[in-house]
Amino acid sequence: MAVTDFFAGEIATELLKQLVMISAKAWRYKNTAKQLLELIETIQPTVKEIQYSGVELPPHRQTQIRMLFESLEKGKKLTDKVLGSHRWNLYRQLTLARKMEKLEKTISNFLKAGIHTHILADVHLLRVNSDVRFDRVDKSLERMIEQVGSMKIGGGGLIRDAMKRAEATMEIETNDDSEKFGVGLELGKRKVKKMMFEAQGGVFGISGMGGVGKTTLAKELERDDQVRCHFENRILFLTVSQSPMLEELRTHIWGFLTGCETINPVTNLNFEFEGGVRMPKLVILDDVWTREALEHLTRKMPGCTTLVVSRSKLTEPKSTYDVEVLSEDEAISLFCLCAFGQKSVPSGFCSNLVKQVANECKGLPLALKVTGASLKDRPEKYWEGALQRLSKGEPADETHETRLLHQMEASLEYLDQTTKECFLDLGAFPEDRKIPLDVLINMWIELHDIEEGNAFAILVDLSDKNLLTLGKDPRLGSLYASHYDIFVTQHDVLRDLALHLCNRGKVNRRQRLLMPKRESVLPREWERNSDEQYDAQIVSIHTGELNEMDWFDMMFPKAEILILIFSSDKYVLPPFITKMSRLRVLVIINNGMSPAVLHDFSLFANLSKLRSLWLERVHVPELSNTTIPLKNLHKMSLILCKINNSFDQTGVDVSDIFPNLGDLTIDHCDDLVALPSSICGLTSLNSLSITNCPRLSELPKNLSRLRGLELLRLYACPELKALPEEICELSRLKYLDISQCVSLSCLPEKIGKLTRLEKIDMRECCFSGRPSSAVSLKSLRHVICDTDVAFMWDEVKRAVPGLKIEAAEKCFSLDWLDE
Repeated sequence: MAVTDFFAGEIATELLKQLVMISAKAWRYKNTAKQLLELIETIQPTVKEIQYSGVELPPHRQTQIRMLFESLEKGKKLTDKVLGSHRWNLYRQLTLARKMEKLEKTISNFLKAGIHTHILADVHLLRVNSDVRFDRVDKSLERMIEQVGSMKIGGGGLIRDAMKRAEATMEIETNDDSEKFGVGLELGKRKVKKMMFEAQGGVFGISGMGGVGKTTLAKELERDDQVRCHFENRILFLTVSQSPMLEELRTHIWGFLTGCETINPVTNLNFEFEGGVRMPKLVILDDVWTREALEHLTRKMPGCTTLVVSRSKLTEPKSTYDVEVLSEDEAISLFCLCAFGQKSVPSGFCSNLVKQVANECKGLPLALKVTGASLKDRPEKYWEGALQRLSKGEPADETHETRLLHQMEASLEYLDQTTKECFLDLGAFPEDRKIPLDVLINMWIELHDIEEGNAFAILVDLSDKNLLTLGKDPRLGSLYASHYDIFVTQHDVLRDLALHLCNRGKVNRRQRLLMPKRESVLPREWERNSDEQYDAQIVSIHTGELNEMDWFDMMFPKAEILILIFSSDKYVLPPFITKMSRLRVLVIINNGMSPAVLHDFSLFANLSKLRSLWLERVHVPELSNTTIPLKNLHKMSLILCKINNSFDQTGVDVSDIFPNLGDLTIDHCDDLVALPSSICGLTSLNSLSITNCPRLSELPKNLSRLRGLELLRLYACPELKALPEEICELSRLKYLDISQCVSLSCLPEKIGKLTRLEKIDMRECCFSGRPSSAVSLKSLRHVICDTDVAFMWDEVKRAVPGLKIEAAEKCFSLDWLDE
């Protein structure tokens, strides 16, 4: 018998109706009937999927469904008898009760035997012609089966209560913040999947205003089991942004489609290929702003399915899903989840006040999330004030997005002044780019006169209030954690809010002079007002390649932070740097595909107050005897740079150029083979980090000259074969990180001399033994290592009270490759 014929007969529906009548008429069988009713209800959604599929099951599964059908048919006949029985016929009532108990047991055992798994498999086959599992449905059924296993006749509501608990667990337990946007996403997922699955390749779109949940929907689709099965896990997710690096993005797409993915793509490739892609592949392009950018990225790529996420409608209407704002009920659920940690208004709280505040967010998911989080744990009186601020009213002709900025501004009013200023500083960075945490904290320390611990607390507070996204990293917050390879991100609408607030007033009077997006030249408004000095403390410039003629003279007597972000293989520094006498932080970031050569580096001569220097993906200029000393420079970070023997020039005393340098970071510099011995002259160093340098093979033997060194990080240097014995002379060393140095086979024999050493991270090192002197490490309190070598530290643990030996999992990533 075909399963569609069986269900078309509506036997299950008829049985449910009669069981309801039994519950009302035959009080003696009420509990049994209820339990049977709830049991059928739990499998009815899956049954309906099969009913409306129009496809028959394989023969062996038809046999199993037939067994269930026969049991349900017996149930139908049994309920007919129950309805026809009289209450005074006690013998017949008892007989029927036993039969109902037997029927319930039969159905329960049938479900326990695994039929729910077969039903799910067939639903998968019918829906996507694949073997993908429905995890959520599967888990729901598994929970139901567990409750059936412990069910007793007469239990009265046991199953219903258990199912409610399971449903509540499924709704509340979330592994990612994106689950908070889960309300209303299922319809969008179904429609987009239908569009993509019915076509053989093509370009499809997800559109909607900023903050409506487009990216969340796209990421949900990326993780969806049906989508991953349909495209055989061949999915590429790229963020394009308002100022895209189109050639770099096209290189990524080329590598993904052809299988020739490399870190440094071959130049001058002809990306226009005629042949189609043999295997189905999905490219998701998030945050696309212009049709030109889309056409450039998708030109002549037949056979590939492309999903475009944009605020504008860039694809054909029939191939575009428009994300709408949430309905009132959905909005209230999301708002309450963010404000109270549950999907409804808690008892005792004014529900009308909650609804009024939520309604001011106009159903926009991001506004609901941010506003809800800002009111968390606040008293009702504070809510009233927030409502008054939100409902002051904008002109009727303003767009929804403009109103959002005003609503979001009200969410900042609870912040103290320093935290609010730190939020506004985020507008200095490009959209859709990871912001190095180290850069951000250095800015805040220097600009707002706060300590590093306070800066980190502000960062966590902004993250808790959903005003930025703090990358998940197990090292984050650790006492000796480094921040240069940890990042934060911010949603476009929140960045728009920061820019909106920073750009108020006359351009010369602004505290932050920012470029909203990358431009080929400086804004004309800046040039028109260049005859008057600028009061900005932060200046952020985001351009492509600029030569000497592209700059014009500007005066920044109050500037303390200068951020130069560009995309080019050469870059002329702005001449007005010489007039920034108060500059304390300089950040130079090249987002191009190869390191850039900096011209006019001699302009640094007048930066006498510079304390922090961040250089990323540039050629480090060679130092010479004529290099003007940076006497106040405390922190220098060289990321993805070409070192070019800059520190190892004959006759150059690095300590004279950087006499007060306390923190030096060299990260992902692939031309660094040996650490220059001249660095050991920097006796003021407190922290030295040489990390992710694949060719570094040796350290200088005069490392012991760094008498003040407390933190030494050498992780992810696979060619480093040994630590010099001189490292044991670093009497103030507290932290040693040699993790992922896979060529290291042992620690220095005299490591026990490091009596102040508190922590060693040596995971993923191929150690065969431990120096006997390690038992003398009296200050040691934490060792992180691989499981197979943890036993080596047992003797040390007995000798050093309170020592923790941690066998940790891998925690390092290659996210920097996406930068």
